[in-house]
Amino acid sequence: MSEIKHLTTAELEAGLDVIREAPKDEGVLRLIVRRPQIDEREPLEEGELDPLEGLVGDSWNTRGSSRTADGSPHPEMQLNIMNARVTALVAQHEERWQLAGDQLYLDMDLSAENLPAGTQLAIGSAVIEVTPPPHTGCKKFVSRFGLDAMKFVNSSVGRELHLRGINARVIQGGTIRVGQVAKKLVAKNV
Repeated sequence: MSEIKHLTTAELEAGLDVIREAPKDEGVLRLIVRRPQIDEREPLEEGELDPLEGLVGDSWNTRGSSRTADGSPHPEMQLNIMNARVTALVAQHEERWQLAGDQLYLDMDLSAENLPAGTQLAIGSAVIEVTPPPHTGCKKFVSRFGLDAMKFVNSSVGRELHLRGINARVIQGGTIRVGQVAKKLVAKNV
């Protein structure tokens, strides 16, 4: 792999048309990444989703959250999902996708309009539900993809399209596999 140059704002914005063309009602699960420890990534061909554990073997259920009163893992931030087209743009090479830190990478429109909180998605035998907490970039995202990428995903357009991704929780456990189709089911009032 050649040396990675962080993209400029103009280069990132040039990718918006492709991102906006992502499928609305069903999209392909392009990557599953388990995070067994902080800063560790384990790409999977198949994963197990569990309502209590999230992605089985992922460290979500052992990480604390500043957003819960007791510092326990946030139940509405069990899964982090990113649009595969955005990931491809900011990461530039597929082997770098996992650096974004999300567990699921879908080729699907994750925008607030298309997948509001409460929307359920079926993937394999599992069902997940989009949750309200925003998913924003952090200093690790900046170090891996550049400050312009962070500003891009957190811009007004970036927030509307959920370019940094969405949070979700597992409603029905089951097995998921790379290449399966995620299908939009229903939006519940949240």
